[in-house]
Amino acid sequence: MARKRGIESRQVVAAAAIVADADGLDAVTLARVAAALDVASPSLYSHVEGLAGLRRELALRAATGLADALSTAIEGRVGVDALQALAHAYRGFAKQHPGQYAAINTTPSRADDDELFAALAAPVPGITTVLTGLGLPTSDSVPVIRTLRSALHGFVMLEASGGFGLPGGVDESFDVLVDIVIAGITARAAVARTPGPASQAAARAD
Repeated sequence: MARKRGIESRQVVAAAAIVADADGLDAVTLARVAAALDVASPSLYSHVEGLAGLRRELALRAATGLADALSTAIEGRVGVDALQALAHAYRGFAKQHPGQYAAINTTPSRADDDELFAALAAPVPGITTVLTGLGLPTSDSVPVIRTLRSALHGFVMLEASGGFGLPGGVDESFDVLVDIVIAGITARAAVARTPGPASQAAARAD
């Protein structure tokens, strides 16, 4: 099927991203995106495989954008400084692109969608490097990354839904969250660096 002249796939996905960020992920429909591009809805089928395909492309765009934001945040940084920068970059992306962020809350398996899986997993090696630099064993990387993500995701979702009604600055509360999570990570790293009883006994024997 020939593509509609003057419209490219990237424009379709970009239009979907604008709609999502302005009015929420549920607002992304073929009709709404087509209207934004001033084309008929059937024209979009030359670029995406229906609404599911459009939302999949939107998720891929969002995953790439978040990965780029996190990678830029930790570039040239190490340890606690890197983790703080990463946390603020995560929240910044979620606040600036709420609709796109909502599109990546579910991670497909590698077997179901290898490309999207890889895009969502792209930040993992860089974060793992930061964590191992703090002294965490590589075997701890996945559970610690999941813990960090869970804390950040919970905060940004509550913030987005107006869930913080108590007095006091939300920015300050986010800083406290980050400090507490990082304290837990660094404490775990310190334990990992401390020789266990077997290692201490071996050192005395030597």
